[in-house]
Amino acid sequence: MKLSAPAGFRWPAFGGQTALTAVPLERRQYQTVYVDTPDLRLARWGCSLRHRGGEGWTLKLPSGPRSLPQGDPDPGPMLVRGEYVFEGDVARPPAAALWIVAAYLRGAETKPVARLRTVRHPVRLDAADGTPVAEMVLDEVSVLEGGRLVERFREIEVEVSPSTSPETLEVILSELRSAGAVPTDPVPKYSRALGTRAWLPPEVVVGDVGPLATAGQLVRHAVAASADRYLRQEPGVRLGEDPEAVHQTRVATRRLRSDLRTFAPLLEDAWAGELVDKLRWLGGLLGGARDADVLQERLRKRAESLPEDDRPAGMKLAAELIADQQQARTQLLAGLGEDRYLTVVQSLVDAARSPRLLPESHQPADSVVPRLLRKPWRKLRKQVRALADPPADEALHEVRIGAKRVRYAAEAVAPVLGRKASRFARAAAELQEVLGEHHDAVVTAQLLRDRSSGAASELAFAAGELAGLERAAADRARAEWFATWKRLRKAARALEL
Repeated sequence: MKLSAPAGFRWPAFGGQTALTAVPLERRQYQTVYVDTPDLRLARWGCSLRHRGGEGWTLKLPSGPRSLPQGDPDPGPMLVRGEYVFEGDVARPPAAALWIVAAYLRGAETKPVARLRTVRHPVRLDAADGTPVAEMVLDEVSVLEGGRLVERFREIEVEVSPSTSPETLEVILSELRSAGAVPTDPVPKYSRALGTRAWLPPEVVVGDVGPLATAGQLVRHAVAASADRYLRQEPGVRLGEDPEAVHQTRVATRRLRSDLRTFAPLLEDAWAGELVDKLRWLGGLLGGARDADVLQERLRKRAESLPEDDRPAGMKLAAELIADQQQARTQLLAGLGEDRYLTVVQSLVDAARSPRLLPESHQPADSVVPRLLRKPWRKLRKQVRALADPPADEALHEVRIGAKRVRYAAEAVAPVLGRKASRFARAAAELQEVLGEHHDAVVTAQLLRDRSSGAASELAFAAGELAGLERAAADRARAEWFATWKRLRKAARALEL
């Protein structure tokens, strides 16, 4: 939490009814140097890379506002940010830090862009039992340009421990406000030091579109949304802390490929085809790691449902897939290190900023998009009509892929076609989800059959149990999918497709 501190601000006494004890800590003074590209790419994406005397290098990534449970008091602009610390002197940013933000830098050189001198007055707040609940700092910051002072400001930061309740935080903030502190936008010191330069938009801007948009504006919006999604999640792929980052980047590549297919009549063929090829390579790079994550997590959860006597063998089977995960991640990281990779990322940025549009894109979107949506829908209907009775597993998987393309197309045109298109997209997503569960169950069951061959008796028995559970899951999805298909057809009729 950040607040502004007026001149002459003094820490409140706390104690009394607050049941908090303020413990002054040692005053500190330090110099900070921030580095960035000449066009401030890191700052514009919400990141910062700094060197602080005596502390080394710190990379901060934006994580967005923290969500509070419903009903909890609003603490104001509280942030959760990812911070990563590296050793090294001020002469050269650490390669490990630059690696994390490589998609933003894309080979651009970094240089010092801001220098700050800070005097920090820290205070620790303890609960009645002596447990630390928060640390507060009052920073007096001087912004230097060369050896000249160009700006000075004072701010308070409150960092709470994970166990501190929202109610306790509100007590702390109330005391600070009573002492004269005032709420402020949670702007990092770096951004304040840079001034208006830091408020330039990021390289990819997802603008708003509405019913009166042209077809070209709708294309730009769709392409920029996928590129923005990819770039914001990409550092998380490199860090490997959350498998969701791999999932989101893979979704971004698939969605953009689908959008290029949907809007093909409005795009230059050669340009769109080249970008699709790059996205196909990128999706393949991400796909192995994502599939390995999904399979291992699915098998682990399924093993937890086994009878107690068989659970250890089931968990051992799930643990065997960790090696596959690690191998897939190694291959993914190797791909991220290729020169080709950053060229592809640059293509995403270029596509978001300036897609190669044909003259037809100047038409009102509402006169163009219905026929663009009709094409994937007709293809999906044809796939369903061609199904055997009962349909083969692989055929249902192809229907799932078709449903996903319909969903992405409907979501891309929903800003123009409105609620009916949104309902159609949700119905397609429901069909995709049911058939996705069917496919995952079939694939996992086959894996278990393969793993059980030649395995020890207890592992083979557990594999058989797990395969039976997966087959049952596939059968349930088979029983459900046609009902979801009928709901999708109803939503299509509402759109007059």
